[in-house]
Amino acid sequence: MNTRSQRSNLSPSKIAMFEQCPKRLWLSEHHPELGDQNEGVGPSFNSDDEVRALTRRLMPGGKRIEADPDLRAAVETTRGLLDNGYDRPIFAAALEHDGVIVRIDILEPTGNGAWRIVEVKSSTRSKRHYLSNVATILWVADNSQLTISSAAIRHIDSSFVLESEGEYIGLFKDTEIKADLTKVAAKRIKIVRAARSVVANAEPDTQPGFQCNAPVTCEFVGYCHASLPPEPDWPVTVLPHGGGKRWLAQNVTDLLTINPEDLTNELQRRVHQATTTGEPFHDVEGARLAMAGWAYPRTWLDFETIAFAVPRWIGTRPYQQVPFQFSAHVETIEGALDHGDFLSIDGADPRRPCAEALVKLIPLTGAVIAYNASFEKRCILELATNFPDLKGELSSIADRLVDLLPVTRANWYHRDQRGSWSIKAVLPTVDPGLNYDGLDVRDGKAAQLAYLESVSTDTTADRRQVIDQALRAYCGRDTQAMIAVASRLCRSR
Repeated sequence: MNTRSQRSNLSPSKIAMFEQCPKRLWLSEHHPELGDQNEGVGPSFNSDDEVRALTRRLMPGGKRIEADPDLRAAVETTRGLLDNGYDRPIFAAALEHDGVIVRIDILEPTGNGAWRIVEVKSSTRSKRHYLSNVATILWVADNSQLTISSAAIRHIDSSFVLESEGEYIGLFKDTEIKADLTKVAAKRIKIVRAARSVVANAEPDTQPGFQCNAPVTCEFVGYCHASLPPEPDWPVTVLPHGGGKRWLAQNVTDLLTINPEDLTNELQRRVHQATTTGEPFHDVEGARLAMAGWAYPRTWLDFETIAFAVPRWIGTRPYQQVPFQFSAHVETIEGALDHGDFLSIDGADPRRPCAEALVKLIPLTGAVIAYNASFEKRCILELATNFPDLKGELSSIADRLVDLLPVTRANWYHRDQRGSWSIKAVLPTVDPGLNYDGLDVRDGKAAQLAYLESVSTDTTADRRQVIDQALRAYCGRDTQAMIAVASRLCRSR
């Protein structure tokens, strides 16, 4: 085993790991390579880093403490400022006590030698699990002879609307939490000692459980679950809407062992029967009836959107889903298909050109079909609000939206869906030849990362062209998939 000193440095994030699961802390220290690094296609995008940078710009005159590999210089620099009466905000202040080194997003003077701790988050509210980190910071600050008058989480105000380029006054809201920290901080010394003991000893024998995903998903879930006995081929967790929880509480893990008469939910009985028999549930007449009123020409529509914590375009809110792409397959009553699409990856506000493309490409009559249509409807109605001159046409599109998802859920289930009716779960069960396997972009998250890469100033024109083709292929496949699903639902064979 890779042994560590009992005086190993700890940080608030490491202590939070310990509080979630001692084994998580131990693995992060001794075998970080066993964790899921969650690497995606293209660049990562850290909203916390972006909002921290913005909060610093909104507080001119402050000083940022640069980091060094072991943070010793940062601690000394911070201590020097404090000892010499520095009275302006300190960004990324570093303090140390009992081998615990903390970095404080903002250490803000409040007068008479007192300071305020401000931790910056990209969320739209303060969350309970933030308290652990700030309690550790408060404990270190108190033991560093600092007078802390208050502590707060600075988070996004979701009601903010960007009205002028670069004007972000009002984007952030502070939630005071010092009153909630006093008792938690008082226990830090015991927590620190226990965490240090875990690091110094053998790997804890902690079994997987609720803590694997609360308050965050642990990066070592895969490693820890690999040591468990193999799951049944058809675990009870495939029962939809959390239907497996009841059985897990009774130590029943195998769906095939359940008596169907004990299932009181019709959808769960349907899933059970399809799984045990291997025969898909398929109500052809139900599907035909549900889609009978979908007038031609039918437009099969799918959006891809991007949501920024810090709004980039005038009139947008934090985390507003802004469509930068759509695919539209228009189907005539004779079965002919015409494909049109829209994609904006130059970094400019995509809303106006997207709205104009929708009005141009979608016929004035006929059903507009989406999968989980409430999402597309919300995007279209927001565009209608943004552009009054197009409101009539866009509202007409929104009024004609119908949803393929509930039709699929009500009339089709194949056991290979494993309890999911997402388009990517259903498609292989109705048309195995039409899939996402050969695409460079295969899901919504990858599409967002591809968009972020495309709008980066570091991206070359050649690379942007590759991304353009990959995004068009992916979004087009989504509308092709809907057509394939609907077609199969209405065929008896």
